[in-house]
Amino acid sequence: MTDPYRLRLRRATQLRSPVLTAVAAFSVAAALCGCGAPAPRLEGARQAGRAFEQALAGADYVRACALLAPQTRQQLEEDRHKPCAPALQGQELPQAGQVRGTEVYGRQALLRLLNDTLFLSQFTGGWKVVAAGCTPQGDQPYRCSLKGG
Repeated sequence: MTDPYRLRLRRATQLRSPVLTAVAAFSVAAALCGCGAPAPRLEGARQAGRAFEQALAGADYVRACALLAPQTRQQLEEDRHKPCAPALQGQELPQAGQVRGTEVYGRQALLRLLNDTLFLSQFTGGWKVVAAGCTPQGDQPYRCSLKGG
């Protein structure tokens, strides 16, 4: 019988995008590790994700862009051939709704919302959104409409 965690890890190592690799690795780590993070780290990730979603809901795209990880922002601008704010406005990300769960492992976080899933990373300036508009794909890594390169 094939171990589902090994299968996920093998698939994760075959991905080319660093963000997709991070998303896949986080999924594997979350499945394998029963550990969590201290409350302040959980709350920090949760607050950053909520701030991003509130900025999107309020059409404050400049603020939402400030909450994106540098590679995610750069990839968005390159893909859309526009500065971040107008590019983000055209993304049509789901209205996420309330937080259903937060998992933090090391410097990575997964924030499950009612209608969306966010992946975040901790930088020296705080938590930043690495990927948004993410949906699970069964045994495959999440598919994200907004992600870094």
